[in-house]
Amino acid sequence: MALVKYNDRSIRNLTTAPAAAASNPGALVHIKTLTASSSATLSFVDGASSVVLDNTYPIYKFEFINIHPATDSAIFQVGFRDGGTDYDAPKTSTFFYASHKEDDSQTVLAYETSYDQAQSTSFQNFNNTGNANDENVSGDLQIFNPSSTTFVKHFISRHITEGPTEQMGDAFIAGYCNTTTAIDGVQFKFSSGNIDAGVIKLYGIADS
Repeated sequence: MALVKYNDRSIRNLTTAPAAAASNPGALVHIKTLTASSSATLSFVDGASSVVLDNTYPIYKFEFINIHPATDSAIFQVGFRDGGTDYDAPKTSTFFYASHKEDDSQTVLAYETSYDQAQSTSFQNFNNTGNANDENVSGDLQIFNPSSTTFVKHFISRHITEGPTEQMGDAFIAGYCNTTTAIDGVQFKFSSGNIDAGVIKLYGIADS
């Protein structure tokens, strides 16, 4: 796989057409946008509803924007599908975060052992957030070469929450799906209740 490099032009050009992307390495090519409205899940499946999640691009990027839960203190989560119908690809991951309360009463920088995974088929946790009108989670998730049948599939995420105890949380996740089967679907949900509102966008990052 060739090295992919970002550049200022490609970051601004978020809707580059696939044909043009071939001559603009590193461009973010918009594939699909899903908008939640009291949705149990938001799913991106290769070949369904114009979703591309195959060897067309070496890296895929999801951006989730103002994801608001119906249930207070629900945890935003992601699962990966490896050829079946369930989003249960085995994962090993790490999770650390920084947080700061609005009233300045607490600051934290910590590794979160309850959110990491060791060969788990459960959904990967992001941070929890509240369901007050101004509370939500935003961030991104990247998965590398999901169609590979040789290597494990690495993923990384950084996201920000305005949480249920009036604090901001800045969290970092890294891990891999420990399978040599292609990842052909990615699903987002909350640990309890629906996704009340929010937008998730899927982009492919053009190869060099």
